[in-house]
Amino acid sequence: MIEWSEMHLAIRDAFRRFVEAEIKPNLTELEHGDTPPYAVLRKMVETFGLADMARAKFAKDLAREARERDPGAPPRERKPSPEAGNEVAMQMIPIIELCHYCPGMVTALGVSMGLTARAITSRGTRVQKERWALPLLTLETIGAWAITEPSSGSDAFGAMLSTARRDGEGYVLNGSKTFITNGPYADTIVFICKLDEGNEPRERKIVSFILDKGMPGLTQSKPLRKMGLHSSPTGELFLEDVRVGKDRLIGETEEAQSRSGAKETFASERTGVAAMALGIVLQCQKLSIEYAKTRVQFGRPIGEFQLIQLKLAKMEVARMNLQNLVFRQIEMASAGKSMALAEASACKLYAAQAAMDVCLEAVQLFGGNGYMAEYQVEQLCRDAKVLQIYGGTDEIQVSQIARSLLAG
Repeated sequence: MIEWSEMHLAIRDAFRRFVEAEIKPNLTELEHGDTPPYAVLRKMVETFGLADMARAKFAKDLAREARERDPGAPPRERKPSPEAGNEVAMQMIPIIELCHYCPGMVTALGVSMGLTARAITSRGTRVQKERWALPLLTLETIGAWAITEPSSGSDAFGAMLSTARRDGEGYVLNGSKTFITNGPYADTIVFICKLDEGNEPRERKIVSFILDKGMPGLTQSKPLRKMGLHSSPTGELFLEDVRVGKDRLIGETEEAQSRSGAKETFASERTGVAAMALGIVLQCQKLSIEYAKTRVQFGRPIGEFQLIQLKLAKMEVARMNLQNLVFRQIEMASAGKSMALAEASACKLYAAQAAMDVCLEAVQLFGGNGYMAEYQVEQLCRDAKVLQIYGGTDEIQVSQIARSLLAG
């Protein structure tokens, strides 16, 4: 794939009109007020029929899984499918357009409809998928994927302290989580912890449970104040003797391979950063070009100065590379493939650094104005920084890429 099709461009323009009409005028309140993003996100889902599409795909996936469980069914093979590529394109286009103004909304949306729902659909039972995953996929409910703890950032599994202890036919959960996207408002929470069997913490199995808002012993904090992504509510979770039945254990088995499932979730999250970075870079580039044409210094538009031209040229190189990464993901999906964890890490590493570099150049190009909140490059710069932190820091991506190379 070397360019968007006419259908893709038409869809892009429709999303762009929605963003310009529904998000841009309310950006100040979303960024600096206390307005959660879910109402406008649900309006977007309704406007573009995304819920109906999600329900149709959900039913199709359940039917396919039922066929594959048939003992006489042949092994599943991932075959080339243009439809799969179009599905990925349909996921990427809204991300890119939302990131022109509100990258935080992409994070809130992606964690709910993406990470949380995927954790259940990939490992859960049919009943769990129908009860919890489908409402997440349609945004009827808001989801949170809870893995990070105060003492376990990059060492997510090794330093994890949250526990599940068997109690009769169920479990008792204890622990705390932090930096949880949608945490303050989540209706459904995937809680990742360790099974305490009296063994050493590093030897314990990783298990995942599905929790509902308001369960006894579960406390969801108010939104935390942070540097950027203000339109993405982030909070803490506290669990004190939360009692759950086995029906809330994902897969209803302690052997559900939650550790590998979390790694698959990380890979998916990391590939999505390319589309986020592209949206941020496109907006920074647009604003910078307009400013370079109209801002006059020393009697000339600053766009006539070679150092300003260098900044604009570097932005274009980043835009081209990020767009090609997005196109690669669409092509891979069409071919029945997906990025391995190391390639997804490389994708995220480059995309996050490219977005941050472009944002810093944009702020510099705007000079003192770029440091002011009245100019959007200030917000985009703050928002872009987290791409180098969440979903695995730049340093973790480097480690993942290098281990893969050395193992080969």
